[in-house]
Amino acid sequence: MSLLNLVLALPLIGFLLVLFLPKNNINAIRLFTLVLTLGIFVLSLGLTGPFFASGNGNWFVTDVPWIQSPEIRYHVAIDGLSLWLVILSTLMTPICVLVSWNYIKDRVKEFYAFLLLLEFGLIGVFVALDLFLFYVFWEVCLVPMYFLIGVWGHERRIYAAVKFFLYTMAGSVLMLVAIIFLYNKGGTFDYVNLVELIQRGRLTFTHTEQLWLFLAFFFAFAIKVPLFPLHTWLPDAHVEAPTAGSIMLAAVMLKMGTYGIVRFCLPMFPNAARECAPYIVVLAIIGIIYGALVALVQPNMKKLVAYSSVSHLGFVVLGIFSFNQNGLDGAVYQMLNHGISTGALFMLVGYLYERTHSLEIKDYGGVANISPGLATVFLITTLASIGLPTLNNFIGEFLVLQGSAQVNIWWTAFAATGVILSAGYMLWMYQRSFLGETNEHLKGHMHDINARELAAALPLLILMVWMGVYTKTFLPFVSQANARILEQSRSGVELRVVNQNPGGNVAAVREIPNAR
Repeated sequence: MSLLNLVLALPLIGFLLVLFLPKNNINAIRLFTLVLTLGIFVLSLGLTGPFFASGNGNWFVTDVPWIQSPEIRYHVAIDGLSLWLVILSTLMTPICVLVSWNYIKDRVKEFYAFLLLLEFGLIGVFVALDLFLFYVFWEVCLVPMYFLIGVWGHERRIYAAVKFFLYTMAGSVLMLVAIIFLYNKGGTFDYVNLVELIQRGRLTFTHTEQLWLFLAFFFAFAIKVPLFPLHTWLPDAHVEAPTAGSIMLAAVMLKMGTYGIVRFCLPMFPNAARECAPYIVVLAIIGIIYGALVALVQPNMKKLVAYSSVSHLGFVVLGIFSFNQNGLDGAVYQMLNHGISTGALFMLVGYLYERTHSLEIKDYGGVANISPGLATVFLITTLASIGLPTLNNFIGEFLVLQGSAQVNIWWTAFAATGVILSAGYMLWMYQRSFLGETNEHLKGHMHDINARELAAALPLLILMVWMGVYTKTFLPFVSQANARILEQSRSGVELRVVNQNPGGNVAAVREIPNAR
């Protein structure tokens, strides 16, 4: 069994084992889940080995028959695009176990079982190279998150869980129809084979077919991002979810959408992607500004961070549809950055909620006077979220804006206002919650960050600095994978010289969509 198969299988094995543990032995369940998820994370770090040694490519490939008719294969592998997303999934799971240690008191066995099942589904989404297998993992992720919100959430948890489920299923059904159409047309579910057939011109679509196929996939992914105006399920899901649910949703699950756009929409439907790009970019920029403005007036901490996700992920979509190396590199790097910084924000908001059972900003004030350690960790995370230089978000946002400026400077000008607004809503929230005179009713409830809470937060704080200062650890692998995807996305584009200087050298070219 390859290392990737082991990393993928262990969460599923753990899920089954937890179900057989005695439900009354809560400490054993917690300890088993923590040790297992830490072990999976350590094993996942071994996946980086071939990339540091040999560079780009698909590694840890397993391609064997699964179902004979229709032909469905167990085809998994990782490249520079999926590598860090897999490691992000394995990192956030043990952190969620630590965060939930004292927070989850009812149905503990079921909670940790669903957390492991969610990790299994997430890893599968990022490594599956068979469209049917990808769809199976996509749907697997939906079930545990539905129960995490619906069982362990807050007062309106059923409403939020059902809304989350219905939104995601609506997109999934369209994607399934598109997958079936591709199989009937191409004779295979295998992503690698489909892309190769498209590249060689052996699998062709009419303009209408490609447009509808692109939209079917894109709609499913846009809901998961979520892209404006398909975002309305997200604030409800975050506010009602338990802390671990919010962390996994923000840090990893939202990346399923942006990953799907990069992995599937661009290489398989290049002409439709470029044709729709201006309209999608407009929605992304609206999302950047709208999400920031709504966050600015939120009285609820979790809703504020949720709307900040709408804004930040608008940057990711903008970078993707810039169709250049800087923009796509920035988009993928921002996916990772958002996972680290926003996951940490939801964790810290959860710490505050555990102490006071309130998410309203007006119920806080002067927290730094009582809990200086917690205030320090929260400040570093806040500065990372707003893109302070030397911290992680700055690199991703800078590359995205640089990439969009190469295409249209007005896109960049409007999107940059989101950076300014993010500083406004995050720093204002911090000021009202942590600075000034201490709210009287907090004095009996607040205590400083403890060792377990710091252990969960410390890896994320280290990564905020590491990813902001030493980007060479991460970006080369991402860039190599993105370069290949950009090359595939140009398969239906004709380059035409539009300006030539007197010396005969090409001064400018224009990309002309060439529908198959």
